[in-house]
Amino acid sequence: MEASDGEGGGDTEMMQQETAPVPALSKKTKQPKECFLIKPKETSEDATKTRKRRKKKITDVLAKSEPKPGTPEDLQKLMKDYFSSNRSVIELEELNLPDSCFLKANDLTHSLSSYLKEICPKWVKLRKNHSEKKSVLMLIICGSAIRALELIRSMTAFRGDSKVMKLFAKHIKVQEQVKLLEKRVVHLGVGTPGRIKELIKQGGLNLNPLKFLVFDWNWRDQKLRRMMDIPEIRKEVFELLEMGVFSLCKSESLKLGLF
Repeated sequence: MEASDGEGGGDTEMMQQETAPVPALSKKTKQPKECFLIKPKETSEDATKTRKRRKKKITDVLAKSEPKPGTPEDLQKLMKDYFSSNRSVIELEELNLPDSCFLKANDLTHSLSSYLKEICPKWVKLRKNHSEKKSVLMLIICGSAIRALELIRSMTAFRGDSKVMKLFAKHIKVQEQVKLLEKRVVHLGVGTPGRIKELIKQGGLNLNPLKFLVFDWNWRDQKLRRMMDIPEIRKEVFELLEMGVFSLCKSESLKLGLF
C-alpha cells in the first residue's frame, strides 16, 4: 500500500509537472507572436488612412473654397516670400511696386476681351502707332501652351487687326520665334514665362516698348491650381520680372494687370 501510494503520488506529481507548465509556455509563446503580427497591420492601415484623409482634406478645401479674385497685394506678398531668402531688408523694400503701376484687377465677372477693353480703352490708337520690331505692346503670361491657345481664341473681340504671336515652347523653336519677331511688327504676345525669358536673353524680344503685362492669375487647372500655385512657373515669373519689368514699372511706363 505504501509502495502503491508512493508510486501513485509520484505519478500525480509528475503529471502536474508535465501538464501544468505546458499551457503556460504555449500561452507565453503565442501571445507575443499574435501581437507582433497584428501591430504592423494596424500601423500600416492607420498610415494609409491618414494619407488618404490628408489628400482628401486638401482637395476638399480647394474644391469647396469660393474663388477669390487676385489682388496687387497678392502679387506683392508672393514676391516678398520668394525673394526673402536671398535679399536684405533694404533690397526687399526696393521690390515694392508703386500702386500706380497696377491696373484694375479682374473681379471674376470679365471675359478676357472685356477685361482688356476695360484696362486699355485706347488700344486701337496704340496699335496703329506701334511700328517697332522685336517687341510687343502687351504681354499676357499664362501657365501652359494649351492655356495660351485658349486665351488667344477668347480675345478675338479685343484684338481686332492686331498681330498676335504665340510665345511658348510647344512645337515652336526659340530661333524661329526670334526670326519672326525680327521680320514683323507684333502687337500682342501670349505665352509662358520660361519662353518669354529665353527670347529676352537671346535678344529676340525688347521689353522697353511694352505697355501692358497681364497675368492669367485667377484661372485654375484640373488640380485646382492657379498659375502662381505651381513652384516652377512661379520661379520663372519672378525671374522674368527681374529682367527689366521692375524698373519699367517704377518708371511708370509699364502697367500690370491680374486677369
